[in-house]
Amino acid sequence: MKIILATSNKGKIKEFKDMLGDFEVLPYSEMMDEFDIVEDGDSFKKNAIIKAKAVFDKLQNRDKYIVLSDDSGISLPILGNAPGIYSARYAGKNANAKENLYKLIEDLKKRDLKKTPAFYTASIALATKDGIFSVHGWMHGEAIDEARGDNGFGYDPMFIPEGFDKTLGELDNQIKKELSHRSKALQRAKILLYNL
Repeated sequence: MKIILATSNKGKIKEFKDMLGDFEVLPYSEMMDEFDIVEDGDSFKKNAIIKAKAVFDKLQNRDKYIVLSDDSGISLPILGNAPGIYSARYAGKNANAKENLYKLIEDLKKRDLKKTPAFYTASIALATKDGIFSVHGWMHGEAIDEARGDNGFGYDPMFIPEGFDKTLGELDNQIKKELSHRSKALQRAKILLYNL
């Protein structure tokens, strides 16, 4: 069974391929032309399902594939859990990862916060011939008002996981893999994958 990733994000593709070593994993762009998927759900779960279903519906020979998608982001309770589902476009619709990162840092500075509680959420959806399945994973810690380290992507340089004093941007990949919200969700998704 081939797993098709409903993403063109190079960081996510690499992460999923690393974590799903037992499976053949391909980005959907190797199966079809890339297309825009409107993520208009009001939760990580709904957006993950929208992406998985959109790619699955365009596949030929659907019974040979499982489409895996994720929706994830960082939430800060002090900001009413923003950026949340808008993490990928926090600084605007066409903003890049650095612009989003520095907007969130700026929002902390405006509130004179050096650090504040934060958490990452990852929702993974699997679209299969037998239906749609979803799981979640979380990682708790603190967001800080500066970017430290250049390992990882997105908000990693400003997030310090619980029990650590370094950001995800400074931590070793193996440690990050064990802590990651996506990794935790993927461990749950693997249980489903082995049984589908």
